[in-house]
Amino acid sequence: MSNSESVSSKIATTVLEGVSNGLWSHRAKLMPDIVELHGPSSSLKWFVSNMPAYEKILKNWGPIRTHFIAVVISAFNGCSYCTYGHGYAFQLHWFNDFDELFPMDEVEMVALGTRESKEVREQLEAAITTNGRLEAAHLLPWLERVSEIINEPESATNSENDKALQQLISMFGFLNACAIEASTKLDEAHDPINKDTELRARYDDARAQETQ
Repeated sequence: MSNSESVSSKIATTVLEGVSNGLWSHRAKLMPDIVELHGPSSSLKWFVSNMPAYEKILKNWGPIRTHFIAVVISAFNGCSYCTYGHGYAFQLHWFNDFDELFPMDEVEMVALGTRESKEVREQLEAAITTNGRLEAAHLLPWLERVSEIINEPESATNSENDKALQQLISMFGFLNACAIEASTKLDEAHDPINKDTELRARYDDARAQETQ
């Protein structure tokens, strides 16, 4: 790598880490790996092209649905890094909104990545059913639909929901592939809720008490 390329990579990494730090209060460990794998220019262009669409989906659908779908896609793809980051974000939002723990924690969600897609779907369905909350039941059709589109891309329609699911499938396909190739280590929640250290402490304490 030439000196100019090295400088460009450092700048791109600093920019992307700065974005994640501003959004989530931590420098996402995947950012330097993406730059190393795809180069500074392509990496920056990818984020400029994809992040606005993702933020729009997050705003329209809310964090619980969006992060749950990210977990489904990433688990299907076998990506521990993204499954954990979005699984932890999902858990924090669930705990914050309902003052209860979701039946499957973020570590168990990561373990799904080692299983066949049929088993991934069955275990997530079981967790949703076990919870019994109406808000959990609302996740079932999304689990079913994203599974269908992943397995049969031609089944996707021109509906706004299917377009958004296709966007997420494409986006996380790229991110998952990068994290898997680079063996990126797990970090923190991939959501602004990660900044709430008091909530994180209460959640971690609740999980610890659950295992006692």
